[in-house]
Amino acid sequence: MTVPSALNSGPPVSIGVGSETVTLIEGGTFCLSDRRGDVLVGTSHGLFFRDARVLSRWELRVDGQVAESLTVESAEGFAAQFILRRAPAAGRADSTLLVVRERLVADGLRETIRLHNLDKESTVVFLELHADADFADLFAVKEGRAPVAGAEATVVGGELMLRGRADNVRGLSVAATGDPVVLPGSLNWRVVVPAGGQWQTEIMVQPTWADRKIRTRFPRGENVQTSAPARKIETWRYTSTTVETDHAVLARVLRQTESDLGALLIQDEDGRSWPYVAAGAPWFMTLFGRDSLLTAWMALPLDVGLSVGTLQRLSASQGRCVDALTEEEPGRIMHEVRRGPASADVLGGSVYYGTADATPLFVMLLAECWRWGADEAAVRSLLPAADAALGWAEHYGDRDGDSFVEYQRATDRGLINQGWKDSFNGINDAAGHVAEPPIALCEVQGYLYAALLARAELAEALGEASHAERLRERARRLQTRFTEAFWLPEKGWYAVALDGHKRPVDALTSNIGHCLWTGIATDEHAAAVVERLAGAEMDSGFGLRTLATTMGAYNPMSYHNGSVWPHDTAIAVAGLLRYRHVPGAVELAERLTSGLLDGAAAFGGRLPELFCGFPRSQFASPVPYPTSCSPQAWASAAPLLLLRSFLGLDPHVPHRTLSLSPRLPGEWGRVALTNLRLGDATVQIEAEGEKVDIHGVGDDWRLVTPAD
Repeated sequence: MTVPSALNSGPPVSIGVGSETVTLIEGGTFCLSDRRGDVLVGTSHGLFFRDARVLSRWELRVDGQVAESLTVESAEGFAAQFILRRAPAAGRADSTLLVVRERLVADGLRETIRLHNLDKESTVVFLELHADADFADLFAVKEGRAPVAGAEATVVGGELMLRGRADNVRGLSVAATGDPVVLPGSLNWRVVVPAGGQWQTEIMVQPTWADRKIRTRFPRGENVQTSAPARKIETWRYTSTTVETDHAVLARVLRQTESDLGALLIQDEDGRSWPYVAAGAPWFMTLFGRDSLLTAWMALPLDVGLSVGTLQRLSASQGRCVDALTEEEPGRIMHEVRRGPASADVLGGSVYYGTADATPLFVMLLAECWRWGADEAAVRSLLPAADAALGWAEHYGDRDGDSFVEYQRATDRGLINQGWKDSFNGINDAAGHVAEPPIALCEVQGYLYAALLARAELAEALGEASHAERLRERARRLQTRFTEAFWLPEKGWYAVALDGHKRPVDALTSNIGHCLWTGIATDEHAAAVVERLAGAEMDSGFGLRTLATTMGAYNPMSYHNGSVWPHDTAIAVAGLLRYRHVPGAVELAERLTSGLLDGAAAFGGRLPELFCGFPRSQFASPVPYPTSCSPQAWASAAPLLLLRSFLGLDPHVPHRTLSLSPRLPGEWGRVALTNLRLGDATVQIEAEGEKVDIHGVGDDWRLVTPAD
């Protein structure tokens, strides 16, 4: 039986399953609560808007007691129903009052509380809803440094108004129906619910900015299905590719992928059509250079527009000057954007540039989305940004003229490590010693290699043959230098980095899988890399470890030194299938993918940001990492990269060419893609094993399949 993934439809999305924390997200707004719907003081709970916590307490009491949780239901990432009951009377086992809290999140919060009296006589109910706000910066909440003092609370015109004591800009208004008694810090109702009847109140929570209310996208009384967030999700589904597969787990995972990417999708506030995805909930609900670029790359089979929007948004903030505080440099693509009250203290400003990999990834994605049919005018408009990015790599990224991009933070506030493993101890040698900067990461050189070739292809398409050849020559020199400096013949893998003394940092890491993905690895070296990645020290059984068990810094419960990151495994799988002609590459790709999907099933179909790297032989299910983001953008998009890689799907719309070389795992059965938009063509692909059937391409297209 074919199981469709709901890239256009599907059952309710599970939110917070297996966790005491329920996360609702819509663009850059998100809410964390317990399973009763309460936001508890002294926790990381809250309603967050523009990187500040605008609700730090939101607790419902029914007759002076905490209501009992029955379950939580959610049809979308921005909405949930908390189904509760009034605590039974003393000496009673049952309750006859059902309490339902329907919560919607979008630039604020709308909550409807419904009381259902299941008894045969009327009941009196006293409701109290306690509200407070600390307007704490997101970083302070994440790190447990949030202030304990609440807001200044006043009652104005029947509304509860909250204002931060240290911030005269941010505020909050709370208004409700049902004639509550509004006090500073609470709303109170005493109601009679008739036998078999119900009562409800609707509460609007709206952030204010300089005493002006932020316009909510959930107006009072509006139906959820016709709201702006619902329309945004529906548009995303309508324009996205539909995928069907016989593999039940893969179908479930892809359903979750569609829902989570839609929930993380952010539209530019100024009305320009620049969509991008936030990096992940709860702590990275903003634009990130590396994360947003890689997510957009992985999501190309769904929607090429996401890539264009991401590139346009990043180009708008591309570095123009040298600023040590924010680490801005001409041509550099930024690391992250923040708008919280402490952004200047933490990052030096609202935009921080301390990353080594986002800049070449920008160029890679521009050429890739061009191949996938992005609007040519949009691509041409971004070419100056791509050239500035390559200029940064040559003049600022390469600090000593050795062809490699290195990083070293400009001040003591910057990130010590500026690749994707950006924890302070994320780059270390086989003995466990932390590498000294400036550091040249192996995968960053691979990204630069691929970026040079990508820009060369664009130059050639524009009739700039000499420019294209110069770029290719630069790429060839880089590959030669990389092979000489990074390959460790006595170990059989690439050094994860070169340190500040140009010494190889010799740990065995998952980073070398990225070298396969970008194609900088030679075939000879790729064969050895496949062998190393296939060993039990790297393959956890649920995906690829970030660091081998035999290394000095290995810790399966660490952030980057032995954990498993789904996006990292997916990139390695894509790299293995790029070198599918190398013995063992396809088999390892299938094994890693099977393990990762088993892990996804254990997490309810949603792949988290990361999980612990314990071997499958030790624990039958993957062990969660305590502070992992979920949903997280590139983890959500990783299954799409797996799908594309096993299909061997490689379109080139400008050349009117569609290449497919499927090697689908046997347990996947049939896989079908419909409404795949490639430029002006809408394509249907059906594959099973190594067989493929294609419809929808015109006579002017050339199909390249294994039979050719």
